[in-house]
Amino acid sequence: MNGFLQSILIHFVSPIISLLIFIMFIYMAFSWLIAFNIVNLRHPAMAQIYNITRRIVEPILTPIRRFIPPMGGLDLAFLVAILGLYWIQGYIIPTLLRLLGPNAAI
Repeated sequence: MNGFLQSILIHFVSPIISLLIFIMFIYMAFSWLIAFNIVNLRHPAMAQIYNITRRIVEPILTPIRRFIPPMGGLDLAFLVAILGLYWIQGYIIPTLLRLLGPNAAI
């Protein structure tokens, strides 16, 4: 059973977190490009990419924004979410792997 949990952590959870971090950076870049009027959401491809990333990222950012509202136009929820995901990937997952057994390796 421990081998199965280790496999899930190594081959499923960790890559999903990496993908989520990547999607968050795409969303952040899109929000800046839209704010500076570089990207126009009237273009169907851009609107579709933005909407997909928004649907993935906003459920993560919304609860954080309840505790840390935007300050002076800066949305610190991105920073908190990214740091939290890096913490999960860099500390929590390796700790769980160590707890599951000596054969765990990332």
